Amino acid sequence: MVLKGKTILFLGDSITEGMGASDVSKCYVSLIADEEGADCINYGISGTRIARQRKPSEDPKHDLDFLSRVPKMQEKADCIVVFGGTNDFGHGDAPLGTFEDRSPYTFYGALHLLYIALIEKYPDAHIVVITPLHRLMEEDACGSVQKETPTTDLKGYVEIIRQVAQYYSLPVLDLFATSGLQPSVPVIQEKFLPDGLHPSDEGYARLAHQIVRFLKSL
Repeated sequence: MVLKGKTILFLGDSITEGMGASDVSKCYVSLIADEEGADCINYGISGTRIARQRKPSEDPKHDLDFLSRVPKMQEKADCIVVFGGTNDFGHGDAPLGTFEDRSPYTFYGALHLLYIALIEKYPDAHIVVITPLHRLMEEDACGSVQKETPTTDLKGYVEIIRQVAQYYSLPVLDLFATSGLQPSVPVIQEKFLPDGLHPSDEGYARLAHQIVRFLKSL
């Protein structure tokens, strides 16, 4: 896919919003727009999750789950990029559910409903899924919310994202497997992921490069 002149919508959380960058112009969405001449619309909201929560969060904006935001996205687009899941692992209260679920209150169900909603709204567009990056404390959820069983580590969330995307034949950029950003390696954390989760300017530049390369392969 040639990116120049294309309209690309990015639906995500704090990493899409640009948290950790020195300026909004340094987040990966802005970098792609500037470097490729694409019309990139940023629908990233910090703290948000794919699955709907049963208990309200302290900050109401964290409960603006991805599915609930689809109706407010603009009507026309050439490509939609969905980049989320790390907050479902980190501080979400939704159970994983099963592949058969179609409830917004389970992770499986919310993914199904999200992908269906995007396909129905943008039947002619490329819909692309990006898996979460590695983060510190991947083995256990790192919030105060007690998760319902069954639960899993971050890799389990990544595998579910890939499984459901594959069902709808949506391309997946697996940054968990291929980004090279593993914050448990001190030099990588210092340079690219200073807080163990959010990229630095250098980290966002690397993300932008990898996402551009993937989109151009479509």
